[in-house]
Amino acid sequence: MITLALSKGRIFEETLPLLKAAGIEVLDDPEKSRKLILTTNLPDVRVLVVRATDVPTYVQFGGADMGITGKDTLLEHGSQGLYQPLDLQIAKCRMMVAVPQGFDYEGAVRQGARLRVATKYLQTAREHFAKK
Repeated sequence: MITLALSKGRIFEETLPLLKAAGIEVLDDPEKSRKLILTTNLPDVRVLVVRATDVPTYVQFGGADMGITGKDTLLEHGSQGLYQPLDLQIAKCRMMVAVPQGFDYEGAVRQGARLRVATKYLQTAREHFAKK
């Protein structure tokens, strides 16, 4: 049995055509079903629907054999013990710094000002501002 961890939403929707091209069709609709494990047309393949941030954890600790998640999630997770074989070129996103209108961000960074940052991507933000 092969278990593939996916998250609901954009990644799930953009993965369905890729799975179909590989001969795998998910039989249950995750928007209408309360199931966490979805069946497919192949008896030895199933899809586990989890939060995007949980995909690496399920794969790392054996709850799933493989998973599809965003690179941002892998970078935040640390991806220790995980192999990243392929970038599927789906669900692309950009990381951005947003500031109030009129704030001199470039000047503040140049002067080494202490900035307050609100983010759920702690590792990514830490790396970004360390480079500045």
